[in-house]
Amino acid sequence: MAARRTDGMNGLVVRATRGLIARAPSYRALSVGLVVATVLCTASALWLSSRLHDQREADQRRQDIQAAARQSALNFTSLDYRRYDRDSANVLKGATGDFKKEFAAQTEQLTDLVDRNRSVSEGQVLEAGIVRSDERSARVLVVADSKVTNTAVPQGEARTYRLQLDLVHEGGRWLTSDVEFVG
Repeated sequence: MAARRTDGMNGLVVRATRGLIARAPSYRALSVGLVVATVLCTASALWLSSRLHDQREADQRRQDIQAAARQSALNFTSLDYRRYDRDSANVLKGATGDFKKEFAAQTEQLTDLVDRNRSVSEGQVLEAGIVRSDERSARVLVVADSKVTNTAVPQGEARTYRLQLDLVHEGGRWLTSDVEFVG
């Protein structure tokens, strides 16, 4: 019986081996298909991940630009004769290039003028929108209101400013390089 059983097992093994050999091309095709599918899925995932990363970077850049423009406009429209040194220093801290040079050059005259008139301007940014931007520069339009009081208008006067701010990315920060009054 043992011999018969061995012969039967040998026959079964031989038949199974022949069946596998006969189906080998279909297993190879399945294997190749799975490898191709895996490579395509991985490539797609990497591409989508890269796009998502780029989008997040662009969103963060836009947020940083708007925050810097809003702060710069607020600093520019909020000045108080009692602390003008600090207020003008805040403007200069967020400035660069020609705008910084021009503002710094006028600080002494402005200090005298603001003090003599006891000027107080309380700014508030209403809206800010990016006109254009890239990794190194941006242009932002800002609408700001301020209540201005001074010796000529002690009860105060409301003013609305429409500003165009040009910003540049320097040292990891967005700094104002130009301010123009528009409209």
